[in-house]
Amino acid sequence: MMDVGGTKGRMAAYLRDHHDKVVGRWSDLVVAGVRGRISRAEVRRELEDLYSLVVRVISDADEHARGELRAALDELSRARARDGFSPRETALGVFSLKEAVYELVADSAEMVPEYLLLSRMIDDLGLLTVEAYSAARETIISDQAAAMMELSTPVVRLWDGIIAVPLVGTLDSARTQLVMEKLLDTLVATGADHAVIDITGVATVDTEVAQHLLKTVGAARLLGADCTISGIRPQVAQTIVSLGIEFGDVATKATLADALALALSRAGLKVVPALWSGCRSPRSGKRCSSRFRSTCRTTASCGYRRTWPTSFLPPARAG
Repeated sequence: MMDVGGTKGRMAAYLRDHHDKVVGRWSDLVVAGVRGRISRAEVRRELEDLYSLVVRVISDADEHARGELRAALDELSRARARDGFSPRETALGVFSLKEAVYELVADSAEMVPEYLLLSRMIDDLGLLTVEAYSAARETIISDQAAAMMELSTPVVRLWDGIIAVPLVGTLDSARTQLVMEKLLDTLVATGADHAVIDITGVATVDTEVAQHLLKTVGAARLLGADCTISGIRPQVAQTIVSLGIEFGDVATKATLADALALALSRAGLKVVPALWSGCRSPRSGKRCSSRFRSTCRTTASCGYRRTWPTSFLPPARAG
């Protein structure tokens, strides 16, 4: 029957005696596996700490060694995941220790029990490393997805009292909740009473998407804001009609510009050309320097004035 305690002690003593050789070879194997993405000096520093903890665990030096080793492997795995290393490259940092030790004990038959003990331990540590890497990677992916969703759902101010939410991509339940929260927060923060939900970038509009939009509109109305849905392309309009989707009394427009014009009209505003700002003589090309039509020197030949609203034209000159 194998003396486990004595085997551990002999293996710990062997690793301490061959510290430089094992860590040096271990560093070479790890650097080759990561294809130079980390300098050898940095790898050596990382592995020195891990090697010391492995020796402490094998020798049963103290009761805290195993917990410290696990924490060190967790931190190493998270760092590798953040830096974009693959699971294989991460696990290599642990499993290659077996190869480094095997090269030294291959010709020593008396070290077989000690090597088998070390091998089983390293296998367990490798599995812990892969688990920690997977957990860290899932966290990173989740954070990135949340950040991308946040960036893909901006709320922009179009005018005083008018905001817009341009949507791009798929509108599901989770994203609808985010859109609703950001829209309502912005309505409260800005005091806006008009909101435009632009779906130009939404690939398809089905019954579920329509329900999500109506929920958002209903939530905004509870705060006293009128909502307009813009970006209804011809293909989307055909799909909506074929599915029998009804938006009820919710205003819809083909473009964001049309929706803005509607919101402005509801607010009692109207965008008109600036008076005389574009007035040029078609003969000389010179811009009129006058602020008033009555003193405009290009009146006789100005073609720009024909586009002005009639309410801005002065009364005809007498005579």
